[in-house]
Amino acid sequence: MYAHQAETWETVARGGHVVVTSGTASGKSLAFSLPVLDAVAREPSARALFLYPTKALAQDQARWLARLGLRGLRPAIYDGDTPIQQRAHVRRTANAILTNPDMLHVGVLPHHDRWGDVLHNLRVVVVDEAHVYRGVFGSHVGNVLRRLRRLALAYGADPVFVLATATIANAGELASALTGLEVQVVSADTSPRAEREIALWNPELVDEELGTRASSLGDASLLLAGLVQQGLRVICFTKSRKAAELVHRFASDRVDTATARRLAPYRAGYTPEQRREIERRLVEGDLLGVTATDALELGIDIGSLDCAISVGFPGTVASLRQQWGRAGRRSRGLAVLVATEDALDQFFVDDPPALLERNAEAALIDHAAPRILDGHVLAAAYEGPLTDADAAVLGPEALERAALLPELEPTPAGFVWRGRDTPAARVSLRSGDPEAFVIVEEDTGAVLGTAERERAFSTVHQGAVYLHLGEQYGVTALDLEAHTALVRPVTVDWYTQARKETTTEISESLRSRHVAGVLLHHGRIAVTEQVVGFQRKAIADGSVIDTTPLELPETSFVTEGIWFSPDEWLLEGIETMPTLVSALHAAEHALISLLPLYAMCDRWDLGGLSTNVHEQTGTPTIFVYEGHAGGVGLTERGFGRFAEWTRDTARLLERCPCRAGCPSCVQSPKCGNLNELLDKAAARTLLERMTT
Repeated sequence: MYAHQAETWETVARGGHVVVTSGTASGKSLAFSLPVLDAVAREPSARALFLYPTKALAQDQARWLARLGLRGLRPAIYDGDTPIQQRAHVRRTANAILTNPDMLHVGVLPHHDRWGDVLHNLRVVVVDEAHVYRGVFGSHVGNVLRRLRRLALAYGADPVFVLATATIANAGELASALTGLEVQVVSADTSPRAEREIALWNPELVDEELGTRASSLGDASLLLAGLVQQGLRVICFTKSRKAAELVHRFASDRVDTATARRLAPYRAGYTPEQRREIERRLVEGDLLGVTATDALELGIDIGSLDCAISVGFPGTVASLRQQWGRAGRRSRGLAVLVATEDALDQFFVDDPPALLERNAEAALIDHAAPRILDGHVLAAAYEGPLTDADAAVLGPEALERAALLPELEPTPAGFVWRGRDTPAARVSLRSGDPEAFVIVEEDTGAVLGTAERERAFSTVHQGAVYLHLGEQYGVTALDLEAHTALVRPVTVDWYTQARKETTTEISESLRSRHVAGVLLHHGRIAVTEQVVGFQRKAIADGSVIDTTPLELPETSFVTEGIWFSPDEWLLEGIETMPTLVSALHAAEHALISLLPLYAMCDRWDLGGLSTNVHEQTGTPTIFVYEGHAGGVGLTERGFGRFAEWTRDTARLLERCPCRAGCPSCVQSPKCGNLNELLDKAAARTLLERMTT
């Protein structure tokens, strides 16, 4: 038994809550399973709940528990794939129930009367891959776990929480934010680890002036084919379902027929039976190479692999280490990052120590943000009257919101739900907007996903090309009253980019400090956006095909952000128009592209505005704000690390070989001004002056 396994067991035995944080293949599964096995052995009626972010992880853990062959241990999965006729049997007999937060949210807690025996005997709750629960999703999960605690207490139980996470900067803080409990961090990792060789691969620069490089998918398929032909077992991670299929197809074309039969893609969209078959072939060694989306990034035991290839930086150092940890678990391994044109990828391949020596990021959530909390307050009131005593578990903010929500009625027993439906069903754990638009495939009626109102007008407007898991869909209609976007599959060689008009109003400065040559503010910002048109652009070279005007309503939301106004000496020589606004615009884009270095997010979670004169500051000003109402602390993290953030951004512009700006430095795929008025050289001048 390794040190972290023993410490976890001892902490839980004392009644403490714990989060285990360590690298891949370090024995975390055994660490968090030991308290469950101990509880079941000591108390035959004891129950345990395992929460996983994906069905594949739950399947893997169920197999692992079953292989233990322990008398009295009865593991079972309860998720959307569980047949209806088997669900009552799972509730009655299983003492290790494996599920996911979504099923707990809508399938368990609102129907707690069916789960009374489980809740009464609930002794341990395991939350695996806790680092996945960040941002909006994590904020929702934090409320779901509080609702679980409330109901367990109502049924006479007070379970211990055991969380497991990859190495992140704030494991204890995240675990406490998710559960509302004091949690002990167990980070000592004495498990053996094989050597791993790391390679950063940058596709060939084919046009230096434009910054264009060879295809990262093509290079990844070349690597995959070459490695499997040497008899090595390889996993290749991509960011989309379509990319996984393309790398698989390209690699299969490069090898002989017999080897091609030992390659397979693994992605969302397969049936459960198809996924299980691929997993079986992986574990048994029948497959030599697999191309995957992040479904296999997490802790699934897929046997002994020799090489892991990541096509593009996955957004966080923690995720990259998870992917690379798939290879070399038992013997020397190879880990490769194939860079794309994204600014973060190019930053890292140009400065490998910035990646390899970087500490993992912090995972941030805010369960009390009203737009996230309100739906869970309604759900909790449906599950049982809300009283002042519930503030100890749900948080005082929940009771404050309950008094303001018209759907709740104050009674002598507490706040109760007045409606006839189940309020939990209204709340998507993946969205922070109760008015989100549902994206529906027109021909089949299948729901592909949701888009928050603030994003819907720019991503699923009529005429847009919407990407779902890498597949193209054309938007045929956007119904503003029904909050529905209708789409149908298309295959086109162009994409769409919306043009937006954005204004910001400073609501409140929460803190400020002098850093990097400027007075930096962090506070609340009211953002107003209006989509006024869109362009169709060729995928091949980004050239504009045509522009179409749109008439859509304004959207407004209050969020958190940072802003600063450069002093005159920082703008000397670039203070005339249009150079000034072009410098600020390019600097804004570059800053946004690198904030994910310091907070677990991607650039799509962020927004920005730069102006030569802001109506409140009266001076040139740059804003970077969070794209979700309320914010979850991303820009607060940037406020605290602004000196390093600015320095890294200046270095990015210095090292990018393009002449006037490219997707690897100052061009943004989400720019509301369609990447017009960008001056890379002037932005570099500004940022370098700020860092000297």
